[in-house]
Amino acid sequence: MIYCCETQNAPQNRSWVQERYNNLPEEVCAVQIEGLSWFPGHMTKTKRMIAAEIGHMDAVCEIVDARIPQSSRNPDVDELTAGKPRMIVLNRVDQADPAETKKWAAAFRAQGYAVLEANAKGGAGTEKFAAAVRELLKEKLAAYAEKGQVGRTIRVMVLGIPNVGKSTFINKVAKRKTARAEDRPGVTRSKQWVPVDATLELLDTPGILWPKFDDTEVGKRLAFTGAIKDDVLDIEELACYLMDYLALHYADVLRERYKIDVEEGDSGYDLLEKAGRKRGFLMRGAQVDTERMARILLDEFRGGKLGRFTLETAEDCGK
Repeated sequence: MIYCCETQNAPQNRSWVQERYNNLPEEVCAVQIEGLSWFPGHMTKTKRMIAAEIGHMDAVCEIVDARIPQSSRNPDVDELTAGKPRMIVLNRVDQADPAETKKWAAAFRAQGYAVLEANAKGGAGTEKFAAAVRELLKEKLAAYAEKGQVGRTIRVMVLGIPNVGKSTFINKVAKRKTARAEDRPGVTRSKQWVPVDATLELLDTPGILWPKFDDTEVGKRLAFTGAIKDDVLDIEELACYLMDYLALHYADVLRERYKIDVEEGDSGYDLLEKAGRKRGFLMRGAQVDTERMARILLDEFRGGKLGRFTLETAEDCGK
């Protein structure tokens, strides 16, 4: 379970952040999420809408973040869409480890999903979507043809958690800006029908998370990639944990990007402070503005400026 706190009322000074980060009990995740803020009424409404519309769909396309392919899957989707042909789009492959992306694609195919790798922002892979859908539904389309229903419109529901690039993907597939897209969670708030061609329509749905993260690591990964709104998080704590992860798995990236020494025993806060000092983010008394550095770190990570990372492996998630 992820524990909650009201971060806006917390004292924002370096000693408080450092003390809190260093002394949290091991069983408590320091990604502090105010549950009611990230599971508002529109998400409950969306679940009802999916249940009401699913019977009219020919297939379901789930957009996931290739950096966190399992963590960015809403566990409720399988139940909500049971019995429908499924496709998984691994989006943002340009920011993920290519070798790990191939392993994830193979793992999903082994589970019976059609898989498409894409970079919706740049457009790569999106041109293959319509053909991939028709391949997924080739038996159903053949059955329609036998009944004289050649050219019958295919309807595909597109699902995904907030800020996974769902609306951007739809706009690229449709070759027009029909779905509202921004690089922040919670932009799509109602269903939208989007025509792709004469016989293919997509139902864009609002992104939904689930009410509770039983695995604290899932919560961290979602927060790292921006699926949870930053304004319900303590940004400095989140950045400390990201620094921890990068130091453990990609220390050379930190050394090269921020020109800092990554030494054994350095905490995430130590590294955040080192990077902020190197960048010249100093306040009165030569204290490092760690909040500013935290936002820079997260922005650069989310924007792919630090490199290509996959934060979970198919092998580990399959255990």
